[in-house]
Amino acid sequence: MHSPKKSALLSSEIIAQAATSRLLVQKWQSGRVNSIEDCVAEEVPVAMIYNGISHAVMLASPQDLEDFALGFSLAEGILSSPKALYGIEVVQQESGIELRMDIANASFSQLKDRRRSMTGRTGCGLCGAESLVQALRLPELVNESKEMFESAAVLRALNSAFSQQLLQAKTGATHASFWVKSSGEITMVREDVGRHNALDKLLGARAKQEAGSGFVLTTSRASYEMVQKVAVAGVAMLVAISAPTGLAIRVAEQCGITLIGFARGEQFVVYTHPERLN
Repeated sequence: MHSPKKSALLSSEIIAQAATSRLLVQKWQSGRVNSIEDCVAEEVPVAMIYNGISHAVMLASPQDLEDFALGFSLAEGILSSPKALYGIEVVQQESGIELRMDIANASFSQLKDRRRSMTGRTGCGLCGAESLVQALRLPELVNESKEMFESAAVLRALNSAFSQQLLQAKTGATHASFWVKSSGEITMVREDVGRHNALDKLLGARAKQEAGSGFVLTTSRASYEMVQKVAVAGVAMLVAISAPTGLAIRVAEQCGITLIGFARGEQFVVYTHPERLN
């Protein structure tokens, strides 16, 4: 048990302020050097703790942490629904931040079984996977949504996305994930130094409310993990401004996800399930 003297519950305002810091740097330009103040993005260790048991530690931007906790827990299959998360405490420690979650007994029991299966195993990459089949945690259900999207909606979202990346504008060091309505209007934005974290935060925020129909736009490449996360969340389309990997394409095809890459300016490439676009 951590000493109360070394921990303190954090407000969202304090955490948001800690997402950036300012420092004096030297800027070289055209053969001249000037001392200027720079704004940099912070990243801190964030521990995911379930019913008193630490499960994982992530490096993340210290903002929107309640969304991060929920989105990560759903994407990893620790929680089957937002209702299984009873409460969250965001606690500052000397070495980072703890997200102390109170979850349903059934979810915690499954998590303990998973942790026991990981004991004594070594490796890298997809941690906790006992076999190649387990490593690719494909959703059991294929997304059979009949939802349709206008190509103009994708372009509309791209045109407005840059102006909504507030942390990126300050630091130049973060990724963003956006929830986009079918009309192309961006209704939610989450940013983080890590692309996976930004997506977890967005999906956590989306799970808390009735977001309606729409799709995810990300400023990163589309990896297998990104596709897997939107598939678990029941999202029908993922749009990335950079390239997808071959595995991401195959998983998107299998899971019924429309995957778009190289979405920049007035163009994009559709890799899977183009029938959803008109």
